[in-house]
Amino acid sequence: MEYHIEAPISKDVLSKLRTGDNVYITGTIYTARDAAHKRMDETLNKGDELPVDLKGNVIYYMGPSPAREGKPIGSAGPTTASRMDKYTPRLLDLGLGAMIGKGKRSPEVHDAIVRNGSVYFAAIGGAGALLSKCIKESEVVAYDDLGTEAIRKLRVEDFPVFVVIDSTGDDLYLKNN
Repeated sequence: MEYHIEAPISKDVLSKLRTGDNVYITGTIYTARDAAHKRMDETLNKGDELPVDLKGNVIYYMGPSPAREGKPIGSAGPTTASRMDKYTPRLLDLGLGAMIGKGKRSPEVHDAIVRNGSVYFAAIGGAGALLSKCIKESEVVAYDDLGTEAIRKLRVEDFPVFVVIDSTGDDLYLKNN
């Protein structure tokens, strides 16, 4: 199936998506990679609030290259999701709706996706220049000192992804092994 959805994404919409579905996201998503995830975990361990509300939101595992003149962002391809796996169950339990990355996820993340009715999307690796055309605005909203790994708020239009793990736990990678 093909879906055009708005982000942030409601649990109702997430529950309808199935492994293998093509999805085009329009709206607001956030970027966060390894260093930002570590910083968020440290923030939570101190009992402090995260710099962004996770409820229903999407985190794109991406660190962009510098923007060309007149563009909001440079190449914006996905990074390997498993590097965030030790932090992801906690973020899902706090309301994170979905993630975008590439590659397999750990059993702990898989379980947290099902427990929270979330979804793991994949974007095509190596297509960062094409994906960046769907990003209309980019603003650093937290951890500016992390450079390309800072948390960014993106406004995207018809950002292409596909469902790898759906809210029922069906996993595209497990089907193909």
